[in-house]
Amino acid sequence: MKDKTVVITGGATGIGFALAKQFGADGARIILAEPREHRLQEACEALSQIGTEASYSVCDVTDLAQVEALADHVWQTYGGCDVLLNNAGVGSREKRLPDVPMNDAHHIMNVNFWGVWHGCRVFGARMKEQGTPAMIYNTGSENSFFCATNAAAYIASKHAVLGLTETFREQMPDFITVGLIIPGWVSTELTPGFEDVAMHADEFAGIIYPQILEGERFVVSHAYNTVRIDERMDALKQSYARYAPRHDGDEQYDVRDYIQRIRERGQI
Repeated sequence: MKDKTVVITGGATGIGFALAKQFGADGARIILAEPREHRLQEACEALSQIGTEASYSVCDVTDLAQVEALADHVWQTYGGCDVLLNNAGVGSREKRLPDVPMNDAHHIMNVNFWGVWHGCRVFGARMKEQGTPAMIYNTGSENSFFCATNAAAYIASKHAVLGLTETFREQMPDFITVGLIIPGWVSTELTPGFEDVAMHADEFAGIIYPQILEGERFVVSHAYNTVRIDERMDALKQSYARYAPRHDGDEQYDVRDYIQRIRERGQI
């Protein structure tokens, strides 16, 4: 990562800041982005004190124009971007779906989902044109795969990030790595009061950083999550086994195979 340019949204605190320290220790230059300028200033000062080159750009990821402005700043200042971490996110209290105020639900989706969409859209296009090896990692959650809490809007947003990331990964050229960061219970500002039981953000960053360098599709930490993932997948498989009809030639219903065939014919 020496002399590489790394942009981290939501990077002034929590997981983003912990990853900034990891990348910085390897010689990367860091650009942090989020709306709270005083937190950005504090984070950059802390990174400078440990020898990391760090700067910031005030950016609200829910605003596509501000994400475009962030990219303009990065390309004009550093000539390009090597790594983008779409990490900005907000949490929510546990509430049943009918009890979530609609403004709160839209805000959570705007930050957690549309913020990631904006980053992928803007930086992905420029990285493709840039033509050099690059990485985009989106921060999902264990809640991308099962319901670890009862926070309906938050869980929906993280499920959406999974789908976005998987689709985007297939659309990008091979020289651009796209993957999903999957935190378990990590102690950050989104989870106050659980410092004694949740994994510290620095520990989490230490676990996942080597996986990012390896270009892993899924970047993971909390092993017990596989138990909850298996619960859902087992139930899904049981439904298919009981109710989905079996026919000779089932492969003709594979949409991916069908789309590939019509691509080969030049129809799309």
